[in-house]
Parts: sequence; structure tokens; C-alpha cells
Amino acid sequence: MFRGGTRTGASLTVAVLALTMSSCATPSDSKDDDAAPAESAVVAAPSQQNDIGDFAAPAQMPPPEAETTTATGPAHSVPVPGLGPETAAQIPAETSQVLVASGPETTSDSGQLSFFAYADEKWKKLKTFDIHNGKKGWLADRREGDKTSPIGVFTLSDAGGYKQDPGTKLPYTQDDRLPSSATVAYGSEYERVFDYIIAIDYNRVPGTPPTDGTRPLGWDKGGGIWLHVDHDSGTNGCVTLKEEDLLWILETIDPDAHPRIAMGPESQLQK
Repeated sequence: MFRGGTRTGASLTVAVLALTMSSCATPSDSKDDDAAPAESAVVAAPSQQNDIGDFAAPAQMPPPEAETTTATGPAHSVPVPGLGPETAAQIPAETSQVLVASGPETTSDSGQLSFFAYADEKWKKLKTFDIHNGKKGWLADRREGDKTSPIGVFTLSDAGGYKQDPGTKLPYTQDDRLPSSATVAYGSEYERVFDYIIAIDYNRVPGTPPTDGTRPLGWDKGGGIWLHVDHDSGTNGCVTLKEEDLLWILETIDPDAHPRIAMGPESQLQK
């Protein structure tokens, strides 16, 4: 667990090694989207452009065979606006900050994200932002490489990026490898999309850097699902916002509020 301070990236030697080993996979490398790469392989690929998966990290390795669960308390007594009873039941009473990311249709690759805070026995919408999500929409039972964003309610535990900590209360990992990884894989136009990141706790271990590649639910469920800087198009699973909007969220989100993000098409979130 990295708590109570800023986490720093690997040393220059490790960064160079990671970039040297990393590669942008070609069609001949990717006949099976759901298969984990061999143990000797590492992948450097931003999730918003990678055609074979959701590798939003400079060097992700196959995860160990493990599964974790996140304990939650009883459901919140007051539903978040726009969430139906099934979805609202997944917001625990301890949570006082909720982000709702939604699109008008299941196949939508864009939509809006609203930030709600609970005070005085009611939820107040603080801000709403335009977003992009998976280029093939939303899916509850998503798979590695299917270019959908996961439907569900997830915790938000860790942040990071290429740039220095902007002052967020979340544990923050600064990693100098992120722009180089994006540039090597896809070109200079993508080098700044990971300037700031908030990890969505879908198939990851909370309390680790966003670039940690462990996938407790298995490789085929995908991973590396982040909030990060927008690139004006659908993603391979991440949710993206303008930099100034993401900075506002980083400055506002508070781990003591036990924040959650509810994600999916409007029809699903209203169930």
C-alpha cells in the first residue's frame, strides 16, 4: 500500500529497460485478444488506441492467479440522482462522493460525467463534464480487447501520471515512462494523454500505482481502466476528460469520502 504521500516512478535505468522491452503489438502478435502474453513479454500501449487490449501501463505482466473482494457497508440511505435502485444499492452508506459516467445508449462512445457530493441529507451535483468512453460502448461482461467500458460501480483509490502531483488527496504515482511509452507505441500526438490519471478499480488491486498490471479477475476481463486526459475519440475502455476537468476532479476527490464511480449507459444506471 502506498498511502500518506507521493509515490515516484521507477529509476531511469528501470525506465529505459521497460521501454526497450516494450513494443506495440502487430497483428501477428495478437491472434488471441483474450490470451495473456507470454511471461517474457511486456506491452507499452495507451488503452485508448491499442487494438489488441487495454494495456494502459508501460509494462504490464500477466497477473498471478488471485482474486480479491472489496468490503462495503450497507447501501446509502439516499440514492444518487439518476441511479435506479439496483445501482444505488451498490453505493455504501460511508460514501459521500460519487462520479456518474454515462452515455445515452449502450453503443455510445461519448457522454457525460457528473460529480456528486453528499451533505445535509442530500446529494448535490457539483459539476458535469463531457467524456469519451469505449469506442464500442458499454458492457457489463467485457473482455480484453473488446473496446468497451465496464458497466458497474467501482471504487477510486489511486492516481498518478507523467506530471507531478497537482495536490490531490489520493495517493499519487509520478511516472516518467508514460509519455515515452505512448509515443513509442502510437506517435507523439498521444504523448500527453497520461499526464494525469485516476485508476478505476475495475480488475485491479486498490492501493497500488495505476500502472500495476495485476488483474485479480483474470487476464481476459481486461484491465488498465483509467480516467485520463481526452483525445477527442472513443477509447478501448478508459473514460477521458479534458485536462482542466480531470485536474478539478483530482483536486476535489477525497479518499475520506470513500468515492465511487457508477459507469454505464443511462438505461442500465437507472435500473
